[in-house]
Amino acid sequence: MTTREEVLKYCMTFENTYLDAPFHDDNWILARYKENKKAFAWTYIKDDLLCVNVKVDPQWREFWRQAYEAVLPGYHQNKKYWNTMILDGSIPEKDIKRMLAESYDLIVSKKKRSNN
Repeated sequence: MTTREEVLKYCMTFENTYLDAPFHDDNWILARYKENKKAFAWTYIKDDLLCVNVKVDPQWREFWRQAYEAVLPGYHQNKKYWNTMILDGSIPEKDIKRMLAESYDLIVSKKKRSNN
């Protein structure tokens, strides 16, 4: 998974999601959850590389940062709760998908999660 289109297509497989460009800047495209409008994936190009910010459980934050050089503290976001994935081909697709899924799970309301 190395293109924005692939990332956003995968994000749209989650229930009740939509895409948003809230900054009137085509460089930033977010995937959000419809019920609370929270973003779980922030996609943008920085230094000619596709980056994706994902919400992360603080217990797993350092695990991902240590596992891959291309996972850094969240760019322009709270470094305690967000990581940035640089999609340069060094992170296996299964782990990119796992981080996106975990981010989605974190922003879905607790009420919604308890009903599943």
